[in-house]
Amino acid sequence: QVFPSQDPLDRADFNAVEYINALFPTEQSLANIDEVVNKIRLKIRRLDDNIRTVVRGQTNVGQDGRQALEEAQKAIQQLFGKIKDIKDKAEKSEQMVKEITRDIKQLDHAKRHLTTSITTLNHLHMLAGGVDSLEAMTRRRQYGEVANLLQGVVNVLEHFNKYMGIPQIRQLSERVKAAQNELGQQILADFEEAFPSQGTKRTGGPSNVLRDACLVANVLDPRIKQEIIKKFIKQHLSEYLVLFQENQDVAWLDKIDRRYAWIKRQLVDYEEKYGRMFPPEWCMTERIAVEFCHVTRAELSKIMRTRAKEIEVKLLLFAIQRTTNFEGLLAKRFSGCTLADGTGKKPEVPPPSTNPFLEDETGAEADEIVMEKSDTDKPKKPKVPDNPFHGIVSKCFEPHLYVYIESQDKNLGELIDRFVADFKAQGPPKPNVDEGGAVLPSCADLFVYYKKCMVQCSQLSTGEPMIALTTIFQKYLREYAWKILSGNLPKTTSSSGGLTITSLLKEKEGSEVAKFTLEELCLICSILSTAEYCLATTQQLEEKLKEKVDASLMERINLTGEMDTFSVVISNSIQLLVQDLDAACDPALTAMSKMQWQNVEHVGDQSPYVTSVILHIKQNVPIIRDNLASTRKYFTQFCIKFANSFIPKFINHLFKCKPISMVGAEQLLLDTHSLKMVLLDLPSIGSQVVRKAPASYTKIVVKGMTRAEMILKVVMAPHEPPVVFVDNYIKLLSDCSTDTFQKILDMKGLKRSEQSSMLDLFRLRLPAPPPGGDSAGSLSLSAPTPEQESSRIRKLEKLIKKRL
Repeated sequence: QVFPSQDPLDRADFNAVEYINALFPTEQSLANIDEVVNKIRLKIRRLDDNIRTVVRGQTNVGQDGRQALEEAQKAIQQLFGKIKDIKDKAEKSEQMVKEITRDIKQLDHAKRHLTTSITTLNHLHMLAGGVDSLEAMTRRRQYGEVANLLQGVVNVLEHFNKYMGIPQIRQLSERVKAAQNELGQQILADFEEAFPSQGTKRTGGPSNVLRDACLVANVLDPRIKQEIIKKFIKQHLSEYLVLFQENQDVAWLDKIDRRYAWIKRQLVDYEEKYGRMFPPEWCMTERIAVEFCHVTRAELSKIMRTRAKEIEVKLLLFAIQRTTNFEGLLAKRFSGCTLADGTGKKPEVPPPSTNPFLEDETGAEADEIVMEKSDTDKPKKPKVPDNPFHGIVSKCFEPHLYVYIESQDKNLGELIDRFVADFKAQGPPKPNVDEGGAVLPSCADLFVYYKKCMVQCSQLSTGEPMIALTTIFQKYLREYAWKILSGNLPKTTSSSGGLTITSLLKEKEGSEVAKFTLEELCLICSILSTAEYCLATTQQLEEKLKEKVDASLMERINLTGEMDTFSVVISNSIQLLVQDLDAACDPALTAMSKMQWQNVEHVGDQSPYVTSVILHIKQNVPIIRDNLASTRKYFTQFCIKFANSFIPKFINHLFKCKPISMVGAEQLLLDTHSLKMVLLDLPSIGSQVVRKAPASYTKIVVKGMTRAEMILKVVMAPHEPPVVFVDNYIKLLSDCSTDTFQKILDMKGLKRSEQSSMLDLFRLRLPAPPPGGDSAGSLSLSAPTPEQESSRIRKLEKLIKKRL
C-alpha cells in the first residue's frame, strides 16, 4: 500500500507455479531458461546490496539524533535569554517615556484650564455688559437693538447653566428673566395702546417700534407672541361680529356672500396697512382668515339652529356652494400652516390612491360613472391632495344636511315613478337583434343621477350624510330592480297547449310558436342585460362611495345585498328563457311517450317529435343568442340550464315509452342521436359564425345524452341469458338503482315473473362499492365490445352513420 508495485513477485497471492508457467508457456521457451535464471540471480544480488547499504546506514542514526537534540536545547536557552533582555529594555524605555511626558501632561492640563477660564471670563464680561445694556435699552424702548442683544444674552447665559450655584451667576440669570418679563409686559402694553380693545376707532397704527417689538417677541416666551396675535385678530374682527349679528338681515344664508366679501376687503386692507409690521413667519394674514372661519362657523351654526325650519334645499345648497368656493380660494392663497395647532407644520399630503376606478373629479357632476370594461385599462390620474381648509366653515352645515338627503329621497322616488310610467307608456323595447340586447335607458339615467348626488354630497360632507345617502341609494336600487326589472318580466301561464300524435304527424314547419312572443323574448333579454349593467355599475358605485367617505366609515358602506338582488333578476330572466323553451318542447316529449313503439315496423328518418323540438330550438335560441351578444357568459348559462332541464326530462319520457320493440328501440336510438347532435350545436345553431361550444356545456350534453343512448342499447340487447343481460346493463349504465333496472325491464315488456327473477339476479350481480367512495351515481361512457354487441345493434349504428 505504501509502495505500489506491478511486479508479480510483490503480490500477496504470489504463486510460484503460475509465475514459472507464465515465464515458460511452451516447450520452445525452455531454451531461454539460462538467461531467465541469470536475470533472477542478478536481481537477487541487487536486492542484497540494497539491504546491506540500508542496514549500515542505520548504524549511526541514534547517535546523530541525540546530538541534534542537544544542539536544539542549547539554541532554545540562548533565545530565551535574548527575549528576557529585550523585555527588560522595553520596561526601562517605558519608564523613561513616562518621566519625560509627566511634565508635558501637566502643561497641557494647565493650558486647557486656562483657556476655559479665559473663555468663561469673556462670557461673564459679555453677560454682565449685555444685561446692563438690555435693561437700559428696555427703558428707552429701543426694541430694534434689544432683539439682537436679547438673543445673544440668552445664548451666552446657556453656557453658565452648570455654574448656577455661584451667587453672582444666579443673580445675573434672575436679572435676565426680569428683563424678559418686563419686555413682555411693556410690548403688550404698547400693542394695547396702539390697538385698544374697546371702541370701534383704531387710535394707533403700524410703526417701526411695534415692528421691532414683534422681533423681540420672537425671542421671548411664546405666550407673549400668542397674546399679541390673539388680541390683534380679535380687535381686527370686532367689526365683523357687530355687522353680522344674529338679528341682522345680512346674517342669514341668502346673503352669505357678504360675509366672504367683507373678509376679502379686510385682508386687502391688512396687507396694505399692517403687512410689514408683523414678521412673515407669523402668517398673520392666514391667521386672520382662519379665525374668521372659526367665528363664521360658530355664528352660522347658532343662527341655523335658531331658524332651522326656514332652511330649504336650494338655500342650503347655495350657502354650501359659496362656502366651499371660499374654502377653495383660501387653499389657493394660503398653505394651511397655521391649522396644525400653531406649530407651523404643513398638513401631510396623503399618498396617491391606488383605487382602480379613481378619476378626475373636474366637471364630475356632468359625467357618467365608468361602466365599459375597456375604460378600466386606461391610466388613472393621481388623486389631488386634500384642501387643508375643507370643512373649516362648511362643517357647520353637516347637521342640517338631512334636508338635502330628504330632498334626494323624494327626487329619486319621483324618478323611479317616472321610469315606471315611461315604460308603461312606451312599452317594451323594440326587437333589434343586430345590436344585441339593449340596456334600458332608465338604468343609465339612474346611475348618472347617483353620480351627481354622490359628488355633490361628498363636497358637502364625507361623514354621516354620506352614509345616509348610501342608504337612499340602496333603497332605490332595490326598487329599480323590483319595479322596473322584475316587475316587467313577462308572466308565465300554467296552461300549455297539448300536442297529439296526429298533430305532430301533420305538423308543418312554423306551425308551432313559443309561449313567449318575439317582443317578450327581447324584453327578457333586455332586462337581463340591464341587470348585468346594474350589477357591474353598483360594484363600481360601492368603491367610489368608499373612496369619498371618511376612512372610519368605510366598513358601513356595503351594497352586496343590492348586487345580490340584480343577480336574482339575472337568474330569474335566464330561468324564464329556459322554462319557455322547455315548455315548448314538452308537447313533443309527451307525444313521444304516447307513441306505440312496439308497432314500429321499420327504421326511417327522425320522428316528428324530434322535428318539433328542433324547430322550437331554431326559433328561440338564435333570438336569445343575438339579444345576449353583449353578455356571452349568461347565454352560456342559459344553454347549460336548458341542457340540465331538457335531458333529464327527455330520459324520464324515454322510460314512459313501453313496451318497445327492437325496431322501435332502433328508431328511438336514431332520434336520440339526432337530438344529441342538435344539443351539441345549440350555442351556434342558426348562426353564420360557427363557434366551438363551451367545454362545460359539451360535457353536460355528452354525459346526459350518452346515458339515454346506453338505456336504449340495454333495451335492444336480448335478455337471454339473464346473466349476460344483467352484466351488460351494469357495464353500460353503472347504475346500481333497482328502480332504473325495473324501468328498463318495463320498456322491454317482460312479464312480472321474469322481472322478479331478473331483479334477484341483478341484486346478486351488483359489484361491491369501493371503500371511501360511492360509484352508484357514476356514469360509464365506454362503448360495449364487439363481442357483446348483437348484430342488430351493429346494423343500427351503420344506419345512423349512413344517415349522418
